[in-house]
Amino acid sequence: MVPLDKLVAFAAVALIIIVIPGPSVLFTISRALAYGKRTAVITVAGNTSGVYVQGLLVAIGLGTLVERSVLVFTALKLAGAAYLVYLGISAFRHRRKLSDAMDAAFGTSEVISARRTIRDGFVVGFANPKAIVFFGAILPQFVNRPAGHVPLQMAVLALIFATLALVSDSAWGLIAGIARDWFAKSPKRLEMVGGAGGLAMIGLGTALAFTGRKD
Repeated sequence: MVPLDKLVAFAAVALIIIVIPGPSVLFTISRALAYGKRTAVITVAGNTSGVYVQGLLVAIGLGTLVERSVLVFTALKLAGAAYLVYLGISAFRHRRKLSDAMDAAFGTSEVISARRTIRDGFVVGFANPKAIVFFGAILPQFVNRPAGHVPLQMAVLALIFATLALVSDSAWGLIAGIARDWFAKSPKRLEMVGGAGGLAMIGLGTALAFTGRKD
């Protein structure tokens, strides 16, 4: 298996990459502003699952296809960008209903179901081509090839990355959700922050659509 020193080194590299706000963090913050802490944390779980699946694809060798093929990379990138824009438009259109969302948190109904939230997060995480390129470039450098079972070693490393991302991104979501709670004391403020969250997702999707593989 992966030696302890390589595990520690990989965890350090992964943490540096994770704590720097990127698409996943910005998406989580946008969801927190639009829908609150609970939705943000569930979104993180879905997003992290999507990223981990990318790590597994790299482990079995499919990540090379995305890394080397401009067509596959572009298709994956545009799909993720379009979905982000769609989610942002949806959040912006329903910003006036956010007061109901706060009431729903204490009632029996929910504005967004957990299943849908996880699905949204998974799609955005899985459709982020940057993650699979990162895994393709980094994971092979930390495996112990003489020990064999290279795909399994890569899967373990990807799991470490996903776990750290889960904790870090959840923290971002909770912090943004706390700020949103203050806005929730006023319907007008809540409508404003909900619209801002939707616009942030639209902006993030648009930016992703125009980024290259080395951006």
